Amino acid sequence: MTRILIVDDHDVVRRGLRGLLAAQAGWEVCAEAGSGDEAVAQAAAHRPHVAIVDAMMPGMDGLTATRRIRERAPDTEVCVFTMHETEELVSDVLAAGARGYVLKSDPSRLLLAAVEALARHCSFLTPSLSDALVSRFGRRSGRGPAGVSPLTTREREVVRLLAVGRGNKEIGSVLGISVKTVESHRANIMRKLELDTIVDLVRYAVRNRLVEA
Repeated sequence: MTRILIVDDHDVVRRGLRGLLAAQAGWEVCAEAGSGDEAVAQAAAHRPHVAIVDAMMPGMDGLTATRRIRERAPDTEVCVFTMHETEELVSDVLAAGARGYVLKSDPSRLLLAAVEALARHCSFLTPSLSDALVSRFGRRSGRGPAGVSPLTTREREVVRLLAVGRGNKEIGSVLGISVKTVESHRANIMRKLELDTIVDLVRYAVRNRLVEA
């Protein structure tokens, strides 16, 4: 029996996913979570084979939750399920330890295919995204890093948390780093992006789909 954890802060989405997944022979939804913190706890308690995790949630976002799930339940494979399709987000998702990436606009059969692949510890990226990444890589070949975000994966995590109103102490707690390190990341972010205020940073985050508007 393939056990699945559903993580999304919208109840209607969780209900829809439960109906879709529970209808598949040999699959069961062993737990649900409406936040990143709850997702980590449920993964540790139930040890699901696959966790389907929304990328953008208030509080602990899906990327941080993915990293924590992989630490607490290393045999659990994570499929990030999101509306957003950006190279930076895909890079961050994979760096966090997820091996699946499916868009909420994709046909349901692709999510089912992703769960099936991850249950066998194989990777799955939505085909449209795979094609886009190959195309973009080809266009960039030999031209340097044009268009690549100037921020590191960790700096983008800090941006997401700053943009949703988290303070330095809270960010340090969520990411498992010191307040001093958070302050250093924050200074580097503002310098790299040539921003002056937190309002400018929020606008950057929304414009680049690091958070939802």
